[in-house]
Amino acid sequence: MPSFSTLRRCWLSPALVALAVLTAPLPALPEEAKPAVDVLLALGVDISYSMDEDEQYLQRNGYMDALLSKQVLDGIAAGIHGRIGIAYYEWAGTGERRTIVPWTIIDGAATAQAFVDKLRSQPYRRASRTSLSGAIDYGVGLLEDAPLSAPRRVIDISGDGPNNHGRPVEIAREEALAQNIVINGLPIIFQRRFNSSFDIDNLDQYYSDCVIGGYGSFVIAISNQEQFSTATRQKLLREIAETDPPARIVPIAERSRADCMVGEKMWQRRFGGD
Repeated sequence: MPSFSTLRRCWLSPALVALAVLTAPLPALPEEAKPAVDVLLALGVDISYSMDEDEQYLQRNGYMDALLSKQVLDGIAAGIHGRIGIAYYEWAGTGERRTIVPWTIIDGAATAQAFVDKLRSQPYRRASRTSLSGAIDYGVGLLEDAPLSAPRRVIDISGDGPNNHGRPVEIAREEALAQNIVINGLPIIFQRRFNSSFDIDNLDQYYSDCVIGGYGSFVIAISNQEQFSTATRQKLLREIAETDPPARIVPIAERSRADCMVGEKMWQRRFGGD
């Protein structure tokens, strides 16, 4: 056990106290007392069985690398408050949604590193089904309960397949948009070692038509493994700085709209039921 003198020195260190305050789980507060940040980002990542080990590793490390990058840290510092709030959660079917790192204030390299260390310490998990609607609903709940205040609230969804569990994704999306929440997407569309029977062509179009929404919402598709870190960093920079989003993958007027129930139909054809 550390000596009393050691504990006393740590207790009196302003830097350690500040870091502990900024990285500890934040308590519930009345709205007027919540610390202000520039944006609240709820990062939802897919852990369904269609996500193989390589994808899970790349997905998580993409976020960790991005949060520690100079570009993202400079973007955070340039905000009005110079800090953002981030929570990281994992999702699969409707019964498998879990916060991995709770709401944390990121205001520089030290707090970003503390967030990344917490995330790195968590084991990888996999679960059945794909409920994008459940992922959106869980993100809405996180934002509603956030112990922070921000003018912008964003749910950030990454995944490799369409909704096939829970309520229709369009309904969840519209309810989130009605609360002035923006949803952005990071669909994973590259060829993998083992393809899932529930993969669909043009997942980026499905995300564009059925998942994302709100002012400035966008999709950035990942078409090869090398893009994970770059795409995640680009996406976080756009969300933090609220820069003009890129054009959508394919203008809706130039193609048929994606079938937002395609995942449910594929599941019913194969297994029947819900």
